[in-house]
Order: sequence, then structure tokens, then C-alpha cells
Amino acid sequence: MNLDQPTTEVPTTVPRAEGAGVRRFLLDLLETIILAVALFLAINAVSARVRVDGTSMMPTLQDGEFVLVNRIAYRFGDVQRADIIVFHYPQAPEEELIKRVIGLPGDEIRIQDGRVTVNGVQLEEVYIASPPEYAGSWNVPDGYLFVLGDNRNNSSDSHQWGMLPIGNVVGQALLIYWPPPFWGIIEHGAALASARQAVSP
Repeated sequence: MNLDQPTTEVPTTVPRAEGAGVRRFLLDLLETIILAVALFLAINAVSARVRVDGTSMMPTLQDGEFVLVNRIAYRFGDVQRADIIVFHYPQAPEEELIKRVIGLPGDEIRIQDGRVTVNGVQLEEVYIASPPEYAGSWNVPDGYLFVLGDNRNNSSDSHQWGMLPIGNVVGQALLIYWPPPFWGIIEHGAALASARQAVSP
């Protein structure tokens, strides 16, 4: 036996280990993709993201802001006056608009001399850009809402195209998330508390 002759060993376990590593990597990648898709679907089931397009909700919302919408807000509660909602525009359902709820089913809305009244109670609307320069009266039927933009004189809303079917509501505007300087929670119904009290039993 020649002790000076080097012996060679075939590294039979190395390729097997490399193959197992590749399989483990692919499995981890697949699990990550599945988890990401599941999270994406879950987030989209409970929320939506919309871009404010135009000035109809100024000064509350500015053109170009991005808003997070709570899709399930009204599965566990009813729409309230002064809620800011996103909905499918009745005359073009593929288009989504954002407005403020003024009237609920059964309400009588009257706009005159720059004042809005609900069931005879004048609203203290601290959030509007300026008083409305138009006039009219509307009765809200069952299954519908009356919505207006905060920029009353520059808004296509219920005073022009009529009532909004409740079934068209996508959800409640929750917060402004872009751009960062304007990030914040969107406030809703406190400004119309007097009108809610007027129609409560």
C-alpha cells in the first residue's frame, strides 16, 4: 500500500445539501407570496384607498390628497349625518365620489338664504367653504341619502343630481394618509349634533 498516494473522497452529500437548500428557499418564497396575497386581499376587503380629485370637499379635503376608506363601517352601524363617505356615482357607477351626508331616509332638507336646515333645524356648518348660493327643498325617501360637498358652490352633489342610493356607499372616509404634511383622522358627525337630536325620539 502506497501511503504517499492521496486518497480522494466523492462529496456525495454536498449536492444533496445544496438541493435541499434550493427547495427550502423556494418553499419560503412561496409561503411569503401566499401570505402577501392573503394580507392584500384581507386589507382590500376592509378598506379602500381613494384619491381626492377636485375641490368639491374643500376646505376639509384638498385636491390630490389620498384617503383611506373603511369599507366595513356600515356593516356594524348606520350612516350618520355629517359622515364623509365614498360612493359609486349613481349616473356613472364606475366613478367614485366623496361627499358629506346631510340627509338620512325620512329627512326634509331645505336650503335657503345660505342656510341648510334638516327637519326644520338649521345646521351649524363650520366645515364649509362658503354658504350655498342656491335654494331648494328635498324629501329623502327610504333607502337613500342626501349628500353635499363642503365646497357648496363648486360641487356636483344631491342638490343637482338627486338622492344617493344607500347601496352605492363604498365606506366611510377614515383618514388622510398622503401627502404626509396633511396626514390626519377625518372628523365626522359632531358638527351636526343638533340635527341628530332634533330627529331623535
